[in-house]
Amino acid sequence: MLTKRKNLLDKSAGSKKVHPIIGLVLLMIAMVLLILTGPIGFLYSMIYAFIRKGLTGLGEFCFQMALAIDQLGNVIMQHLLNHLIIKKREIPFGDPDETISSVIGKNMLKDNLTRTGRSIDKILNFIDPAHSFRSIAYQIEYRPHEKGEIHIPSKAQN
Repeated sequence: MLTKRKNLLDKSAGSKKVHPIIGLVLLMIAMVLLILTGPIGFLYSMIYAFIRKGLTGLGEFCFQMALAIDQLGNVIMQHLLNHLIIKKREIPFGDPDETISSVIGKNMLKDNLTRTGRSIDKILNFIDPAHSFRSIAYQIEYRPHEKGEIHIPSKAQN
C-alpha cells in the first residue's frame, strides 16, 4: 500500500492521466471556490502582510500573486503562445510551475523566438532589464518560504 501511494506522489501533475469529466468538475469546483473565497483571502493576506512587514511585506505578497498569475497565464494561453511566440516546440509553454517570461527567456537563449516573441522580450526588457533571463534564474534561486532549499523544476529532476 505504501509503495502504491509513493508511486502516486512521484507522478508530476502534468503527466497524470485524468478522466475528462473529472478534470472539468475539478476546474469548476476550483473556480467557484476561488470566486467565493478568493476576495476574502486576498484582502486578509494584504492586511496581514502589511501588518507583519509593512510595505516590504505587501510588496512580497504582491510579487507572489503576480508570479502565480503569470504561471496561470502560462497554462491558460499555452497553445496560443506556442503558435505565436516560438518557432519549434523544444521548450513549450504550459508548464504550471513556470512563468511566461521564463519560457521566453529559455527560448531566446536557443534562438527559438518568432518576431512576435522577440518583440515581447524587448518590451519586457525595456520595462525590467534582462527580465526574461532573470526569470529563468528565479526558478533555481532560494525561495523565501523554503529556507535553504532550492527549487528545481520537475523536468530537470528526470
